[in-house]
Amino acid sequence: MNVVLAALALAWAVMLLFGGMEFDRGLLLFFYAGEEPRLAAIAAVVTELGGWRVLLPATGLGLVWLALRRQWRAAFLLAAITLGGRLLAMLQKDVAGRLRPEDERHLVAAQSFAFPSGHAANATLVWLCLALLLPRMPRARLLAIWAAVWLALLVGLSRVMLGVHWPSDVIAGWAFGLFWAVLILRLAGHPLGEELSPSETPPKDC
Repeated sequence: MNVVLAALALAWAVMLLFGGMEFDRGLLLFFYAGEEPRLAAIAAVVTELGGWRVLLPATGLGLVWLALRRQWRAAFLLAAITLGGRLLAMLQKDVAGRLRPEDERHLVAAQSFAFPSGHAANATLVWLCLALLLPRMPRARLLAIWAAVWLALLVGLSRVMLGVHWPSDVIAGWAFGLFWAVLILRLAGHPLGEELSPSETPPKDC
């Protein structure tokens, strides 16, 4: 697990140091949906899955569900990871101070600095935590994890398609979101390895 965390931290650092260069711009132009109104419309819908108009209610429902099952520790982890991750992502933006792509490319409204992508980071840590903490059966949890991964990937891609983030911003957002979720869950003693090897017996409540 230490290797995974180190790799994620390295990916974040590389995106910080080398983002915004010509290769980054080339990827932005490749995925940009400005000339494809239908793709842009789809991306504008998908991107909301990484915004707080969706993530905040999803987190709230997750907390209620865990509270009803009296899984107080899991509820605390969900709140700590999602709220702490959001605050840290905002802090990184202010410290890095990276500008977004040119305003004329923006297909949706965007504020704050660019690095890292808050939508990519928040989608990664919220959907992943819900997938890890809510399902009781290992098989259901594994399916939920796959769904969470695809949601995070699509949300991040939508930010580039809409012209509001450099690809390196998005990759850094994914790396940070996964790093933060894995780090806190590991420190809390959550059995992360069980998600990769489903068994027939439900895991103990976190």
